[in-house]
Amino acid sequence: MQIELIYILILAGFVGFEVIRKVTPTLHTPLMSATNAISGISLVGSLVAAGSDNETAQILGFIAVTAATINVVGGFMITERMLKMFKKKEKK
Repeated sequence: MQIELIYILILAGFVGFEVIRKVTPTLHTPLMSATNAISGISLVGSLVAAGSDNETAQILGFIAVTAATINVVGGFMITERMLKMFKKKEKK
């Protein structure tokens, strides 16, 4: 049972990478905003896991909280940087 789940995780990673790689730069900023929202949802789920009574779930939940937080913060930083590239520069 575990090997099938690992296989699905790896396959989903490859599919996700290929889908994101082929996105045009114009669509990348809205896509980043959507993935930031999804990461926020996973952050809430990982907080629930970290607050459980099971010690293994607490450890995995803590790791998930850390990874999701890094993903959300980094995603918003990248989105802000990309939006600055599209703004017109002020003439002095």
